[in-house]
Amino acid sequence: MRVLMTAGLLWLLGSFALLQAQEADYQAGEHYIVLPAPATTADPEKIEVAELFWYGCGHCFQFDPIISKWKGDLAEDVSFREVPAMFGGAWNTHAQLFYTVESLGKLEETHSAIFNAIHRQNNRLADKDAMIELLADYDISAEEFNKAWGSFGVRSKMEQATRLAKAYRATGVPTLIVNGKYRIEGAMVGGFDEMLKVAEFLVDKERQAL
Repeated sequence: MRVLMTAGLLWLLGSFALLQAQEADYQAGEHYIVLPAPATTADPEKIEVAELFWYGCGHCFQFDPIISKWKGDLAEDVSFREVPAMFGGAWNTHAQLFYTVESLGKLEETHSAIFNAIHRQNNRLADKDAMIELLADYDISAEEFNKAWGSFGVRSKMEQATRLAKAYRATGVPTLIVNGKYRIEGAMVGGFDEMLKVAEFLVDKERQAL
């Protein structure tokens, strides 16, 4: 019994030491920003990790396969959300493209294809004709696309994305937002892998708070 108690105590002390080490590693203001007011999350029952991105961003293109693999391993109490940044011009056009294919139930199939078209095939997807031509390979007709493109649902999602970006106080992409409270920028931590490590740290922080 004494051996078991000692082992249990050592485990607790070790866990506490590890937590302290993690807290020492990642500091607010240095590795992440605490937002002055929490942004709305899609599911208040889960800890949300949101990615603010733009299809035309080269760094977002490089980050996409990394974060796609990472989000597949998230715990059940964590949700992942993609939020297209809307800073005008092509940013808004591509955000509308994102919500259009999402409304058609084709986002999972087309997300990487859109990135590849822009960054590997030099197809800027600057107008609807170019988008329709690309999406025809995914059984999306021009009629379906045009109907969804101007729909109330897509417009509402874009308005919501605009509000979220303001709440995130983000000025660039890719950016991660953990549970509407913390903003992580690549420039602050030095790279994609480190962004995800800080996100995991903050998810654990939120989990312990709950």
